[in-house]
Order: sequence, then structure tokens, then C-alpha cells
Amino acid sequence: TLETGGAREVIAIVTHGVLSGNAVETLNKSCLSRIVVTNTVPLGDKIERCPKLRVIDISQVLGEAIRRTHNGESVSYLFNHVPV
Repeated sequence: TLETGGAREVIAIVTHGVLSGNAVETLNKSCLSRIVVTNTVPLGDKIERCPKLRVIDISQVLGEAIRRTHNGESVSYLFNHVPV
């Protein structure tokens, strides 16, 4: 396992946090110290039930990507210039 291999901390970075079924319980019992998800999927009470969860708001960068696409501008520009 990662722990026996010497990992000091294990963090999962997930684009869409679809936590169906008993996912919250499974994550709470896992060796993961943190699970970082975006706000693309509503999590409801799962945030309170899983203290390991951290949600990143991507609404500004998503809105900027849509604006750039609509105006024919470069979306790859956002790789190095994330709006905050």
C-alpha cells in the first residue's frame, strides 16, 4: 500500500466528485488524508459527512472558458492565467 511504501500523506484530486452509494463511508475509512473535488457536482450533506473533502470553486475559470470559446479566443491561455 502507499502507507507501507512510505507515503506521508495521500491526497486525491478529482474533477467531478460523484459520490454515489456508500462512497462517503468508503472515503472516510480510506488512507486518503484529503479528497479535493471541483464544484461541478452538487454534494449536499456529503461535505459534512466527509471531513476529508475539500471543494474548489471553478465557476470563474469555467465562465472565462465559455466566454473565450464564444469570442473565438484561446482557451489554452487559461492554462497559465487562471482568473481568481
